[in-house]
Amino acid sequence: MIRSFLDANFLLRTDTAVELYRRHAEKLPVADYHTRLRADLIAANEPVADLTTLWLDTDPDKWRLMRAGGVSEDYISGNRTPYEKFEKWAEILPQAMRHPIYHQAHMELNRVFGIGETLKPSNARDIYDSCTAKLQTPEYLPQAILRRLRIETLATTDDPADSLNAHLALRETGGADALRIIPTWAPDRVLDLRHPEHYNLYLDQLAAASDTVISTYNDLLTALRRRHKAFGEAGCVATLHRLTTFPDAPSADDVQAAHEALRKVREGGEPTADECLSFRAVLLRDLAEMDAEAGRVQMFHVGALRDLHPRLYKKIGPDAGFDAPTDRPTAEQMARFFARLDADGALPETIVSCDRLADAPSVAGVAACFAGRGLRVQYAPAGWHIGRPGALETHLDVMTTEGLVAQSVGFASGARTLLAPVRHEYFRRVICDVFGREVEQGLLPHGDLATVKRTIENICSTNARRLMNC
Repeated sequence: MIRSFLDANFLLRTDTAVELYRRHAEKLPVADYHTRLRADLIAANEPVADLTTLWLDTDPDKWRLMRAGGVSEDYISGNRTPYEKFEKWAEILPQAMRHPIYHQAHMELNRVFGIGETLKPSNARDIYDSCTAKLQTPEYLPQAILRRLRIETLATTDDPADSLNAHLALRETGGADALRIIPTWAPDRVLDLRHPEHYNLYLDQLAAASDTVISTYNDLLTALRRRHKAFGEAGCVATLHRLTTFPDAPSADDVQAAHEALRKVREGGEPTADECLSFRAVLLRDLAEMDAEAGRVQMFHVGALRDLHPRLYKKIGPDAGFDAPTDRPTAEQMARFFARLDADGALPETIVSCDRLADAPSVAGVAACFAGRGLRVQYAPAGWHIGRPGALETHLDVMTTEGLVAQSVGFASGARTLLAPVRHEYFRRVICDVFGREVEQGLLPHGDLATVKRTIENICSTNARRLMNC
């Protein structure tokens, strides 16, 4: 029997899977512990101008597909009109069958706008006009869209120098049933002093935000501690570090080199490559100590080479669709770094993700070695680009093999658009399909279905809500 695309039982291949999804996973509130959404746009809650602005302008994963299809950059990050960009996307999406975005994009149109057709050039104008018109109504304001996707709590990604005014405004105006939007401390920029001119400008911003003069490494720590505390007051529960690989465990010599590196930068000099590495290792260790003292979770996303296209990086900036998985080893350095944090009493609760599927078992295995003494150190999948059902099942297998899956925080969306949290429905369907299939195969006990249901609820919602203090 041929099933309809995205039908009610999409991805659910057994009766038990349907029951697990319909009666347990489907209506659970979403606590999304990692997104790239902007708190100021959510707080302003103003109509989005058009479907391209909502759907394409901040989504580098869709940009990658358009580039793969030979679309000129003018239609991606350039100055073409919103509809001209959308028209090119409508030409590319039908060619993307079996890519995760093919499912994601059509789920976004269907679940948010009620569009039952697949997007193609022949219906692009009608879909664009229909959705753009809806975006001007109260039912499609940013906060309404997030509620439509069952978002209860959502974490943004914020630099230590960023203003927290939007987060504070959301907290002050929200009622008991309001969306809860919290910041995530993401100090990527402060860890990288390889370009002294840009780094000094950044430190000036951080100094202003923290009301601190930054001349020395100790001054930098003072500024960061002040901002770390301010983030906590705005509801922050987690730190995010994006690393290609983990640094070596810092030594006393590294500490001296870190202080020297920052002194050089602030005096207009240029640190050596080794000093930059020492600075990164020492500061990561000090940031972990701040998280441990504050009871904050640290998250590591490792294994990606970022911003690989120098010419377009200069034109567009970071996070524009030019990242790729690295082939550099991760597990050994990660183990040494965590061992040093543990020895110093500076290892907080930790979530580790990696971009390369082949590295997942070793990364998850190392993480499991440091769990204990009431401390959770666990693996969780990182990116949507690995989001086909088979890849998600592999990650679920890793989470099950190298930890207690019933205590896993599950999947975060990594959303860059207001529509992208629909991924949680996708994740939930895959999880229910796996558990349902194994129940019907006798691999899990049908007679103890209550425990199966509780496990699914934990993975899909309960554990992430606990992480985010819901």
